[in-house]
Amino acid sequence: MKIFVTGGLGFIGSNFIIRQIDKYKNQIFNFDKITYAANTENLSKYRDNALYSFLKGDINDKSKLIDQFNYYEPDYIINFAAESHVDRSIDGPGAFINTNIVGTFALLQASLEYYKNISGHKKNNFKFIHVSTDEVYGSLGKKGYFRETTPYNPSSPYSASKASSDHLVRAWNHTYKMPCIITNCSNNYGPYQFPEKLVPLMIINCLKHQSLPIYGKGDNIRDWLYVSDHCDALYEIMLNGRIGQTYNIGGNEERSNLEIVETICNVIDKKLPSKKINSYLDLITYVKDRPGHDFRYAIDASKIKKELDWEPSFSFERGIEYTIQWYINNENWWTNILDRNYNLERLGDL
Repeated sequence: MKIFVTGGLGFIGSNFIIRQIDKYKNQIFNFDKITYAANTENLSKYRDNALYSFLKGDINDKSKLIDQFNYYEPDYIINFAAESHVDRSIDGPGAFINTNIVGTFALLQASLEYYKNISGHKKNNFKFIHVSTDEVYGSLGKKGYFRETTPYNPSSPYSASKASSDHLVRAWNHTYKMPCIITNCSNNYGPYQFPEKLVPLMIINCLKHQSLPIYGKGDNIRDWLYVSDHCDALYEIMLNGRIGQTYNIGGNEERSNLEIVETICNVIDKKLPSKKINSYLDLITYVKDRPGHDFRYAIDASKIKKELDWEPSFSFERGIEYTIQWYINNENWWTNILDRNYNLERLGDL
């Protein structure tokens, strides 16, 4: 199969491409703007691989997209391209509007033009997969779960921009009959995640013996999904998901932010005991909460289980140990990021 991936140098996109090439032997065309969170090193091993092609490009560039669609003739288009960090959206929402809303519009227009011009078997099997977030649903109390029918109630500029992009995709399916599917996932973690997010930030800060800042009391709760599980779910949806549907993808692993950080500290205490402090837990500090911080997200993933027989294979304990070991083994990867464009100044839980 030929899969056109947007944003494939980011965290989830890179993991998806690695899985597609290594496990499924599918052909990938990666179209990425290379923003601060993208990393060409993620996929450097495929530079001479016949299954992988890359072109630097912005999803706002409709004509460039159309040219590449016509040249590559993909069977599927999957959209990972997005600005994705809540803290950054609070500080600078303009980039989120431009990429997540205006960019999605341009991508949909280009995809629709391509779809109208293809025929036969390829047209019958073509799908546009839009990768979104559970944050579009807003915040939960201590009980309840997000379902595909949950009304949208975004709280941050980031989640509002993703909610807008979801509505655009749904409209292009309904109005223009373009075969689209939307996915809304819970918090991902795993290899290649840019270190502004909670899990890699805390791992790296432990390894550097720096403070582990936690918003508020650390009692905000998220559902955590190991990234390879997410990638497998996306592939199953791409192959067998129903056109016009939304699928929630969750890990069934709710944890508070404080629990996440404590687990990371405990695992690293065992793997790399500190010679400077008694435990990495001693590095935990509490900082002022961020504006509009949603209390809890939790996904009901029963639809994808019932329709596509997918469920996560990684427990949080297994996934976080793999993740920590990856960051220990790949110090050059994250030190290059710190040297180049990031100094661990931000905290995030998403």
